[in-house]
Amino acid sequence: MTTLIKNALIVNECSIFKGSVLINKSTIQHIYKEGDETPVAETIIDVEGKVLIPGIIDDQVHFREPGLTHKGDIFTESRAAVAGGVTSFMDMPNTKPPTITIDLLEDKYTTAIEKSIANYSFYFGATNENWGLLKNINPKNICGVKVFMGSSTGNMLVDDAKALAAIFNESPVLVATHCENESIIRYNTQIYREKYGNNIPFRYHPLIRSEEACYRSTAQAVELAQQYGTRLHVLHLTTAKELSLFNRGGENHSYIPRITAEACVHHLWFCDKDYDDKGPYIKCNPAIKTEEDRDMLRKAVQSDWISIVATDHAPHTLEKKQNAYFECPSGLPLIQHSLSAMLEMYHQGIFKLETIVERMCHAPAKIFGITKRGYIREGYYADLVLIDMNAPYTVSKDKLLYKCSWSPFEGQKFRSKVTHTWVNGNLVYENGTIHENGKAMRLEFER
Repeated sequence: MTTLIKNALIVNECSIFKGSVLINKSTIQHIYKEGDETPVAETIIDVEGKVLIPGIIDDQVHFREPGLTHKGDIFTESRAAVAGGVTSFMDMPNTKPPTITIDLLEDKYTTAIEKSIANYSFYFGATNENWGLLKNINPKNICGVKVFMGSSTGNMLVDDAKALAAIFNESPVLVATHCENESIIRYNTQIYREKYGNNIPFRYHPLIRSEEACYRSTAQAVELAQQYGTRLHVLHLTTAKELSLFNRGGENHSYIPRITAEACVHHLWFCDKDYDDKGPYIKCNPAIKTEEDRDMLRKAVQSDWISIVATDHAPHTLEKKQNAYFECPSGLPLIQHSLSAMLEMYHQGIFKLETIVERMCHAPAKIFGITKRGYIREGYYADLVLIDMNAPYTVSKDKLLYKCSWSPFEGQKFRSKVTHTWVNGNLVYENGTIHENGKAMRLEFER
Protein backbone atom coordinates (compact mmCIF):
# COMPACT_ATOMS: atom_id res chain seq x y z
CA MET A 1 0.00 0.00 0.00
CA THR A 2 1.55 3.31 -1.10
CA THR A 3 0.31 6.82 -0.27
CA LEU A 4 1.71 10.05 -1.68
CA ILE A 5 1.14 13.18 0.41
CA LYS A 6 1.67 15.80 -2.27
CA ASN A 7 2.54 19.52 -2.24
CA ALA A 8 2.88 19.88 1.55
CA LEU A 9 4.78 22.60 3.37
CA ILE A 10 7.11 20.31 5.32
CA VAL A 11 8.52 21.43 8.67
CA ASN A 12 11.38 19.15 9.67
CA GLU A 13 14.91 19.37 11.14
CA CYS A 14 15.00 23.17 11.47
CA SER A 15 13.87 23.83 7.91
CA ILE A 16 10.64 24.51 6.01
CA PHE A 17 10.28 23.47 2.38
CA LYS A 18 7.59 22.50 -0.09
CA GLY A 19 7.57 18.86 -1.05
CA SER A 20 5.89 15.46 -1.06
CA VAL A 21 6.23 12.31 1.02
CA LEU A 22 5.76 8.77 -0.26
CA ILE A 23 4.56 6.24 2.33
CA ASN A 24 5.06 2.55 1.61
CA LYS A 25 3.23 0.37 4.11
CA SER A 26 4.46 1.53 7.56
CA THR A 27 7.46 3.67 6.57
CA ILE A 28 8.52 6.74 4.63
CA GLN A 29 9.95 5.51 1.34
CA HIS A 30 10.97 8.82 -0.22
CA ILE A 31 10.87 12.58 0.33
CA TYR A 32 10.56 14.80 -2.73
CA LYS A 33 11.43 18.48 -2.98
CA GLU A 34 9.30 20.89 -5.03
CA GLY A 35 10.06 20.34 -8.70
CA ASP A 36 11.03 16.68 -8.31
CA GLU A 37 9.08 14.18 -10.37
CA THR A 38 6.76 12.28 -8.06
CA PRO A 39 5.65 8.66 -8.58
CA VAL A 40 2.23 7.18 -9.10
CA ALA A 41 0.87 5.86 -5.80
CA GLU A 42 -2.20 3.86 -4.88
CA THR A 43 -3.50 6.84 -2.90
CA ILE A 44 -2.57 10.44 -3.73
CA ILE A 45 -3.54 13.24 -1.34
CA ASP A 46 -2.90 16.75 -2.64
CA VAL A 47 -2.49 18.94 0.45
CA GLU A 48 -1.55 22.22 -1.21
CA GLY A 49 -1.28 24.97 1.41
CA LYS A 50 -1.16 22.67 4.43
CA VAL A 51 1.73 21.96 6.79
CA LEU A 52 3.16 18.47 7.32
CA ILE A 53 5.15 17.65 10.45
CA PRO A 54 6.39 14.47 12.16
CA GLY A 55 4.00 12.92 14.65
CA ILE A 56 4.18 14.42 18.13
CA ILE A 57 5.76 12.27 20.84
CA ASP A 58 4.25 13.09 24.23
CA ASP A 59 6.60 11.84 26.94
CA GLN A 60 4.25 12.49 29.85
CA VAL A 61 0.62 11.34 29.98
CA HIS A 62 -1.70 9.75 32.52
CA PHE A 63 -4.21 7.62 30.62
CA ARG A 64 -5.50 6.19 33.95
CA GLU A 65 -5.53 2.50 33.05
CA PRO A 66 -5.67 0.26 35.03
CA GLY A 67 -7.86 1.06 38.00
CA LEU A 68 -8.92 4.65 37.25
CA THR A 69 -10.74 4.13 33.98
CA HIS A 70 -13.76 6.19 35.05
CA LYS A 71 -11.46 9.16 34.33
CA GLY A 72 -9.85 7.95 31.13
CA ASP A 73 -8.42 4.84 29.53
CA ILE A 74 -5.99 3.82 26.82
CA PHE A 75 -8.77 3.44 24.24
CA THR A 76 -10.36 6.88 24.70
CA GLU A 77 -7.26 8.93 25.42
CA SER A 78 -5.19 7.47 22.57
CA ARG A 79 -7.96 8.52 20.19
CA ALA A 80 -7.94 12.02 21.65
CA ALA A 81 -4.17 11.93 21.14
CA VAL A 82 -4.23 11.21 17.41
CA ALA A 83 -6.96 13.83 16.95
CA GLY A 84 -4.42 16.28 18.38
CA GLY A 85 -1.51 15.06 16.26
CA VAL A 86 0.12 12.91 18.97
CA THR A 87 1.25 9.63 17.39
CA SER A 88 3.27 8.24 20.33
CA PHE A 89 2.88 8.55 24.10
CA MET A 90 4.69 7.52 27.28
CA ASP A 91 2.32 6.78 30.14
CA MET A 92 2.97 7.28 33.84
CA PRO A 93 2.89 4.58 36.56
CA ASN A 94 0.55 6.10 39.19
CA THR A 95 -2.41 3.87 38.38
CA LYS A 96 -4.23 1.24 40.48
CA PRO A 97 -2.26 -0.86 41.04
CA PRO A 98 0.80 1.33 40.44
CA THR A 99 3.21 0.06 37.80
CA ILE A 100 6.01 -0.88 40.18
CA THR A 101 6.95 -4.37 38.98
CA ILE A 102 7.95 -5.67 35.56
CA ASP A 103 4.90 -7.96 35.48
CA LEU A 104 2.53 -5.04 36.11
CA LEU A 105 4.37 -3.04 33.45
CA GLU A 106 3.96 -5.82 30.89
CA ASP A 107 0.25 -6.04 31.75
CA LYS A 108 -0.13 -2.44 30.56
CA TYR A 109 1.63 -3.28 27.28
CA THR A 110 -0.77 -6.17 26.76
CA THR A 111 -3.71 -3.79 27.25
CA ALA A 112 -2.22 -1.25 24.84
CA ILE A 113 -1.84 -3.88 22.10
CA GLU A 114 -5.60 -4.35 22.21
CA LYS A 115 -6.75 -0.76 22.76
CA SER A 116 -4.28 1.91 21.64
CA ILE A 117 -4.46 3.65 18.30
CA ALA A 118 -1.21 5.56 19.01
CA ASN A 119 2.25 4.09 19.61
CA TYR A 120 3.02 3.58 23.28
CA SER A 121 5.51 3.08 26.05
CA PHE A 122 5.11 2.91 29.83
CA TYR A 123 7.32 4.08 32.70
CA PHE A 124 8.46 1.84 35.50
CA GLY A 125 7.41 3.47 38.78
CA ALA A 126 10.06 3.84 41.47
CA THR A 127 9.20 3.60 45.17
CA ASN A 128 11.13 3.69 48.42
CA GLU A 129 11.22 -0.13 48.39
CA ASN A 130 11.45 -1.44 44.80
CA TRP A 131 14.75 -0.05 43.50
CA GLY A 132 16.21 -3.57 43.55
CA LEU A 133 13.99 -4.36 40.54
CA LEU A 134 15.75 -1.81 38.31
CA LYS A 135 18.17 -4.50 37.12
CA ASN A 136 15.23 -6.27 35.44
CA ILE A 137 14.44 -3.35 33.13
CA ASN A 138 15.19 -3.88 29.44
CA PRO A 139 16.53 -0.51 28.19
CA LYS A 140 15.48 -1.30 24.62
CA ASN A 141 11.74 -1.51 25.29
CA ILE A 142 10.99 0.60 28.39
CA CYS A 143 11.06 4.39 28.13
CA GLY A 144 12.24 5.27 31.63
CA VAL A 145 11.90 5.19 35.40
CA LYS A 146 9.52 7.71 36.97
CA VAL A 147 10.41 9.16 40.37
CA PHE A 148 7.89 11.27 42.29
CA MET A 149 10.13 13.51 44.39
CA GLY A 150 6.95 15.32 45.38
CA SER A 151 3.60 13.70 46.14
CA SER A 152 0.90 13.92 43.51
CA THR A 153 -2.02 11.76 42.38
CA GLY A 154 -1.27 8.16 43.32
CA ASN A 155 0.78 8.46 46.54
CA MET A 156 4.07 7.27 45.03
CA LEU A 157 6.34 9.72 46.86
CA VAL A 158 10.00 8.66 46.97
CA ASP A 159 11.56 10.48 49.91
CA ASP A 160 14.03 7.98 51.35
CA ALA A 161 17.63 9.16 50.81
CA LYS A 162 18.97 5.64 50.37
CA ALA A 163 16.30 4.77 47.79
CA LEU A 164 16.91 7.96 45.82
CA ALA A 165 20.65 7.34 45.76
CA ALA A 166 20.12 3.77 44.56
CA ILE A 167 17.68 4.80 41.84
CA PHE A 168 19.92 7.54 40.49
CA ASN A 169 22.97 5.29 40.68
CA GLU A 170 21.54 2.07 39.26
CA SER A 171 18.80 2.93 36.75
CA PRO A 172 19.70 1.48 33.33
CA VAL A 173 17.36 3.96 31.62
CA LEU A 174 16.49 7.63 31.78
CA VAL A 175 15.17 8.81 35.15
CA ALA A 176 12.21 11.20 34.84
CA THR A 177 11.34 13.20 37.94
CA HIS A 178 8.39 15.10 39.35
CA CYS A 179 10.17 17.66 41.54
CA GLU A 180 8.42 19.36 44.48
CA ASN A 181 9.71 19.50 48.04
CA GLU A 182 7.17 17.79 50.25
CA SER A 183 8.09 19.43 53.55
CA ILE A 184 7.72 22.94 52.07
CA ILE A 185 4.32 22.04 50.59
CA ARG A 186 3.09 20.66 53.91
CA TYR A 187 4.24 23.77 55.76
CA ASN A 188 2.56 26.08 53.24
CA THR A 189 -0.62 24.00 53.28
CA GLN A 190 -0.92 24.36 57.03
CA ILE A 191 -0.58 28.15 56.82
CA TYR A 192 -3.40 28.48 54.29
CA ARG A 193 -5.57 25.87 55.98
CA GLU A 194 -5.41 27.82 59.24
CA LYS A 195 -6.47 30.95 57.39
CA TYR A 196 -9.17 29.58 55.06
CA GLY A 197 -10.09 26.15 56.43
CA ASN A 198 -10.97 23.62 53.74
CA ASN A 199 -12.09 26.27 51.24
CA ILE A 200 -8.73 27.69 50.18
CA PRO A 201 -9.17 29.89 47.10
CA PHE A 202 -7.51 28.24 44.10
CA ARG A 203 -5.37 31.32 43.44
CA TYR A 204 -3.24 30.27 46.41
CA HIS A 205 -2.35 26.93 44.87
CA PRO A 206 0.94 28.27 43.40
CA LEU A 207 1.84 29.70 46.81
CA ILE A 208 1.25 26.36 48.49
CA ARG A 209 3.10 24.37 45.85
CA SER A 210 5.54 27.22 45.67
CA GLU A 211 8.54 28.35 43.66
CA GLU A 212 10.85 27.33 46.49
CA ALA A 213 9.26 23.87 46.74
CA CYS A 214 9.95 23.31 43.05
CA TYR A 215 13.44 24.79 43.05
CA ARG A 216 14.62 22.91 46.14
CA SER A 217 13.52 19.55 44.76
CA THR A 218 14.80 20.18 41.23
CA ALA A 219 18.16 21.24 42.62
CA GLN A 220 18.30 18.00 44.62
CA ALA A 221 17.55 15.93 41.52
CA VAL A 222 20.24 17.72 39.52
CA GLU A 223 22.75 17.26 42.35
CA LEU A 224 22.01 13.52 42.54
CA ALA A 225 22.32 13.17 38.77
CA GLN A 226 25.65 14.97 38.78
CA GLN A 227 26.88 12.78 41.63
CA TYR A 228 25.93 9.48 39.98
CA GLY A 229 26.14 10.36 36.28
CA THR A 230 22.42 9.72 35.85
CA ARG A 231 20.60 10.40 32.59
CA LEU A 232 18.05 12.75 34.20
CA HIS A 233 15.00 14.36 32.64
CA VAL A 234 13.12 16.79 34.89
CA LEU A 235 9.45 16.94 34.00
CA HIS A 236 7.20 20.02 33.89
CA LEU A 237 9.35 22.95 35.06
CA THR A 238 7.21 25.85 36.24
CA THR A 239 9.54 28.57 37.52
CA ALA A 240 12.18 30.93 36.22
CA LYS A 241 14.34 30.08 39.22
CA GLU A 242 14.60 26.43 38.18
CA LEU A 243 15.83 27.41 34.72
CA SER A 244 19.17 28.50 36.18
CA LEU A 245 19.90 24.79 36.73
CA PHE A 246 19.57 24.02 33.00
CA ASN A 247 21.23 26.87 31.09
CA ARG A 248 23.11 25.20 28.28
CA GLY A 249 24.39 28.39 26.69
CA GLY A 250 22.28 28.64 23.56
CA GLU A 251 20.88 26.49 20.78
CA ASN A 252 22.62 23.28 19.78
CA HIS A 253 20.08 20.78 18.47
CA SER A 254 22.64 17.99 17.98
CA TYR A 255 23.77 18.07 21.60
CA ILE A 256 22.02 15.99 24.27
CA PRO A 257 23.33 16.68 27.78
CA ARG A 258 23.02 14.21 30.63
CA ILE A 259 20.46 16.45 32.34
CA THR A 260 17.45 17.85 30.43
CA ALA A 261 14.18 19.56 31.26
CA GLU A 262 10.64 19.83 29.98
CA ALA A 263 7.80 22.33 30.02
CA CYS A 264 4.12 21.53 29.65
CA VAL A 265 1.66 23.30 27.40
CA HIS A 266 -0.57 24.55 30.23
CA HIS A 267 2.41 26.16 32.00
CA LEU A 268 3.27 27.93 28.73
CA TRP A 269 -0.33 29.06 28.16
CA PHE A 270 -1.85 29.93 31.55
CA CYS A 271 -0.51 31.99 34.48
CA ASP A 272 -1.67 32.77 38.03
CA LYS A 273 -3.99 35.51 36.74
CA ASP A 274 -6.15 32.75 35.25
CA TYR A 275 -7.06 31.15 38.61
CA ASP A 276 -9.87 33.61 39.29
CA ASP A 277 -11.56 32.55 36.05
CA LYS A 278 -10.47 28.92 35.62
CA GLY A 279 -10.06 27.96 39.28
CA PRO A 280 -10.22 24.18 39.76
CA TYR A 281 -9.94 23.51 36.02
CA ILE A 282 -6.29 24.59 35.99
CA LYS A 283 -5.34 23.12 39.37
CA CYS A 284 -2.35 20.88 38.66
CA ASN A 285 0.91 19.74 40.24
CA PRO A 286 3.29 21.46 40.00
CA ALA A 287 1.12 24.55 39.98
CA ILE A 288 0.79 27.13 37.24
CA LYS A 289 2.89 30.05 38.48
CA THR A 290 3.27 33.78 37.72
CA GLU A 291 3.09 35.56 34.39
CA GLU A 292 6.82 36.25 34.71
CA ASP A 293 7.51 32.53 35.21
CA ARG A 294 5.38 31.66 32.20
CA ASP A 295 7.18 34.17 30.00
CA MET A 296 10.58 32.88 31.08
CA LEU A 297 9.50 29.31 30.31
CA ARG A 298 8.48 30.46 26.83
CA LYS A 299 11.89 32.04 26.31
CA ALA A 300 13.57 28.87 27.56
CA VAL A 301 11.63 26.77 25.05
CA GLN A 302 12.65 29.10 22.24
CA SER A 303 16.30 29.27 23.33
CA ASP A 304 16.84 25.52 23.97
CA TRP A 305 17.18 25.65 27.77
CA ILE A 306 14.06 23.49 27.82
CA SER A 307 14.30 20.49 25.53
CA ILE A 308 10.78 19.02 25.37
CA VAL A 309 7.23 20.36 25.41
CA ALA A 310 4.66 17.79 26.61
CA THR A 311 1.18 17.75 28.15
CA ASP A 312 1.12 15.86 31.48
CA HIS A 313 -2.36 14.94 30.22
CA ALA A 314 -4.21 14.00 33.42
CA PRO A 315 -8.01 13.65 33.19
CA HIS A 316 -10.30 13.71 36.23
CA THR A 317 -14.07 13.60 36.27
CA LEU A 318 -15.86 16.91 35.99
CA GLU A 319 -17.72 16.17 39.21
CA LYS A 320 -14.48 15.83 41.17
CA LYS A 321 -12.91 18.92 39.57
CA GLN A 322 -15.83 21.04 40.78
CA ASN A 323 -15.09 20.27 44.44
CA ALA A 324 -13.51 22.62 46.98
CA TYR A 325 -9.73 22.93 47.11
CA PHE A 326 -8.74 19.84 49.11
CA GLU A 327 -11.25 17.57 47.40
CA CYS A 328 -10.40 18.82 43.92
CA PRO A 329 -7.77 16.54 42.30
CA SER A 330 -4.86 18.08 40.41
CA GLY A 331 -4.50 17.56 36.68
CA LEU A 332 -6.07 18.56 33.37
CA PRO A 333 -6.82 16.88 30.03
CA LEU A 334 -4.78 18.49 27.23
CA ILE A 335 -3.59 16.02 24.61
CA GLN A 336 -6.28 16.73 22.01
CA HIS A 337 -5.42 20.44 21.91
CA SER A 338 -1.73 20.68 22.82
CA LEU A 339 -0.59 21.23 19.24
CA SER A 340 -3.38 23.74 18.53
CA ALA A 341 -2.32 25.72 21.61
CA MET A 342 1.33 25.72 20.53
CA LEU A 343 0.33 26.79 17.02
CA GLU A 344 -1.74 29.60 18.50
CA MET A 345 1.40 30.78 20.26
CA TYR A 346 3.11 30.64 16.85
CA HIS A 347 0.42 32.95 15.49
CA GLN A 348 1.06 35.24 18.47
CA GLY A 349 4.76 35.42 17.54
CA ILE A 350 5.94 33.47 20.61
CA PHE A 351 7.32 30.33 18.91
CA LYS A 352 8.59 29.44 15.46
CA LEU A 353 7.11 26.43 13.68
CA GLU A 354 10.58 24.87 13.61
CA THR A 355 10.82 25.25 17.39
CA ILE A 356 7.44 23.58 17.96
CA VAL A 357 8.52 20.60 15.85
CA GLU A 358 11.91 20.43 17.58
CA ARG A 359 10.42 20.41 21.07
CA MET A 360 7.39 18.16 20.45
CA CYS A 361 8.74 15.73 17.82
CA HIS A 362 12.52 15.69 17.40
CA ALA A 363 13.68 16.24 20.98
CA PRO A 364 11.62 13.44 22.59
CA ALA A 365 12.96 11.04 19.95
CA LYS A 366 16.55 12.14 20.60
CA ILE A 367 16.41 12.34 24.38
CA PHE A 368 14.72 8.97 24.84
CA GLY A 369 16.57 7.34 21.94
CA ILE A 370 13.39 6.25 20.17
CA THR A 371 13.98 4.05 17.14
CA LYS A 372 13.05 5.59 13.77
CA ARG A 373 10.47 8.11 14.95
CA GLY A 374 10.21 11.84 15.51
CA TYR A 375 11.49 12.93 12.08
CA ILE A 376 10.40 12.95 8.46
CA ARG A 377 13.21 10.76 7.16
CA GLU A 378 13.39 8.00 4.59
CA GLY A 379 13.22 4.60 6.30
CA TYR A 380 11.54 6.04 9.40
CA TYR A 381 8.04 5.06 10.50
CA ALA A 382 5.39 7.15 8.78
CA ASP A 383 4.08 8.95 11.86
CA LEU A 384 2.86 12.17 10.27
CA VAL A 385 0.50 15.06 11.01
CA LEU A 386 -1.15 17.41 8.55
CA ILE A 387 -2.17 20.87 9.76
CA ASP A 388 -4.41 23.52 8.24
CA MET A 389 -2.86 26.71 9.55
CA ASN A 390 -5.91 28.76 8.57
CA ALA A 391 -8.83 26.73 9.89
CA PRO A 392 -10.24 28.52 12.95
CA TYR A 393 -12.28 26.50 15.40
CA THR A 394 -13.58 26.88 18.92
CA VAL A 395 -13.07 24.12 21.48
CA SER A 396 -16.48 22.76 22.45
CA LYS A 397 -17.63 19.96 24.71
CA ASP A 398 -19.39 18.06 21.92
CA LYS A 399 -16.12 17.62 20.01
CA LEU A 400 -14.03 16.39 22.95
CA LEU A 401 -12.75 12.80 22.75
CA TYR A 402 -11.59 12.64 26.38
CA LYS A 403 -13.57 10.24 28.52
CA CYS A 404 -13.88 12.98 31.19
CA SER A 405 -15.64 15.23 28.61
CA TRP A 406 -14.21 18.57 29.72
CA SER A 407 -11.25 20.76 28.82
CA PRO A 408 -9.66 23.91 30.30
CA PHE A 409 -9.67 25.21 26.71
CA GLU A 410 -13.46 25.08 26.28
CA GLY A 411 -14.55 28.28 24.54
CA GLN A 412 -11.03 29.01 23.30
CA LYS A 413 -10.73 29.86 19.60
CA PHE A 414 -7.67 28.43 17.85
CA ARG A 415 -6.56 29.50 14.39
CA SER A 416 -5.03 26.17 13.28
CA LYS A 417 -6.13 22.55 13.52
CA VAL A 418 -4.99 19.04 12.77
CA THR A 419 -6.76 17.58 9.74
CA HIS A 420 -4.98 14.23 9.24
CA THR A 421 -2.82 11.92 11.38
CA TRP A 422 -0.94 8.85 10.18
CA VAL A 423 0.45 6.25 12.60
CA ASN A 424 2.86 3.72 11.10
CA GLY A 425 1.61 4.68 7.63
CA ASN A 426 -2.07 4.21 8.49
CA LEU A 427 -4.46 7.15 8.28
CA VAL A 428 -6.07 7.04 11.73
CA TYR A 429 -7.59 10.54 11.93
CA GLU A 430 -9.19 12.55 9.14
CA ASN A 431 -11.18 15.76 9.57
CA GLY A 432 -12.86 14.77 12.80
CA THR A 433 -13.21 11.06 12.05
CA ILE A 434 -11.23 8.29 13.74
CA HIS A 435 -10.31 5.44 11.39
CA GLU A 436 -9.98 2.13 13.23
CA ASN A 437 -7.67 0.69 10.58
CA GLY A 438 -4.29 1.22 12.16
CA LYS A 439 -2.02 -0.94 14.27
CA ALA A 440 -0.09 0.96 16.92
CA MET A 441 3.31 -0.32 18.04
CA ARG A 442 5.35 -0.54 21.20
CA LEU A 443 8.12 2.05 21.09
CA GLU A 444 11.65 0.71 20.85
CA PHE A 445 14.77 2.50 22.06
CA GLU A 446 18.34 2.62 20.80
CA ARG A 447 20.32 2.19 24.00
